[in-house]
Amino acid sequence: MPQTSTPAPPPQPVTLTPGAVANAFRRLPLPASELQVQPPDGETLVNFDTNFFTRQGEFTRTVTLLGQRVELRIWPSQYRWVFGDGGSLASQSAGAPYPDLQITHDYRSKGGVRPRVDTTYSARFRVNGGAWRDVDGTVTIPGAPVDLQVRTATPVLVGYQGQR
Repeated sequence: MPQTSTPAPPPQPVTLTPGAVANAFRRLPLPASELQVQPPDGETLVNFDTNFFTRQGEFTRTVTLLGQRVELRIWPSQYRWVFGDGGSLASQSAGAPYPDLQITHDYRSKGGVRPRVDTTYSARFRVNGGAWRDVDGTVTIPGAPVDLQVRTATPVLVGYQGQR
């Protein structure tokens, strides 16, 4: 008697869970923010508003998970400014160059410090061009410290030789 074969059931679609996307997000090589300090050239003064900023913005990454295309929209959601003298500040601002002083710190004593900025990233994702959804959790990438010398200065009054 001839045997009849039963047709194989259709393959079940693979469900990509938000947890799998969050795990992939945590494994991505995300960039550290580069700390900018003003005044430039690695020197500032005691009791002076030293300005800090970075230029890290939103970016996208595309990964393949379980054979499906996953787009990630990634942005810095928080910065932690570590000033190197025990002081720190958390903000949503990336700071700004002079004259827009948004993130400043006054050093109280002279010496060498190594400030840095740590960046916390948040993300949204979509699978195969579908609707955007929030990724659960965040990822924090520590920044590289920069060398900064805090110096003292003595004010000196000078004569004015102009008209009165």
